[in-house]
Amino acid sequence: MPEMPEIEALARTVRPLVRGKRIKRCDVIHEIAVKPSSGRGAKQAAKLLRNRIRGQRVEAVDRRGKFLLLRLGDGCLALHFRLSGKLLWFASSKISGHVDVAFELAKGALGFVDRRHLGRVQWARSPEDIPGIAALGADPLSREFTAARLAEILRSSRLPLKLFLLDQGRIAGLGNIYSSEAMWRARLSPLRPANKVRPAEARALHKGIVAVLRRALECCLDPAPDLRDPNWHFAGLGAMIRVYGREGKPCRRDGHPIRRIAQGGRSTFWCAHCQL
Repeated sequence: MPEMPEIEALARTVRPLVRGKRIKRCDVIHEIAVKPSSGRGAKQAAKLLRNRIRGQRVEAVDRRGKFLLLRLGDGCLALHFRLSGKLLWFASSKISGHVDVAFELAKGALGFVDRRHLGRVQWARSPEDIPGIAALGADPLSREFTAARLAEILRSSRLPLKLFLLDQGRIAGLGNIYSSEAMWRARLSPLRPANKVRPAEARALHKGIVAVLRRALECCLDPAPDLRDPNWHFAGLGAMIRVYGREGKPCRRDGHPIRRIAQGGRSTFWCAHCQL
């Protein structure tokens, strides 16, 4: 699943392609991509999307947590990629291959793709009108995410640390991979109750979260995704992974085998010897 660094890298890659450009038309090829979780049906949502964005100029490209936002003259487009969604860029308006929603510009087209049909595209008057965005916690690369703020929200929860870090209402954009990496850097067990993390450990965790996300963003941009290639992926991330996906392999810090456990239906990777 794309996490904050991947979405930020996408925002920086897409921005020069679409900012200041007018959307000539929107083609909703697979209506499930705009299907809301409640309220109007997919056909109505598709019609609303087409009508709302036709002729509008993309004023800015931003990110909120794991959401990519295209801010328009009237409202915004919010894209959420879930497990496997991605974007493609077509130099002309001719679309090929699997595309769920296409945004045709004067020169070129942006395509939203998700073969699993889990990701979503929607228009809203403002980002805060989308429940998933309105409920987001602090962005871990923002000024409001300080060590003191992290210590405060840690004290308010009894959740195991890994599940705490995955809660988007507490920290926006942090997901499965980078939460495991941050805990390893901070030498903290994913099983530790959040409110049992001591102040010095909270400072180490804050440093680990910020460092991991900044390093991941660097890797996502080196090389930057080539949106013209339907098989593009973030090729540089392997260089910064220290624990995720390394079950049975030696810990890069002390040589003990990395363990994998299930938490909240997701895999957590950690060293039980140095993460206490």
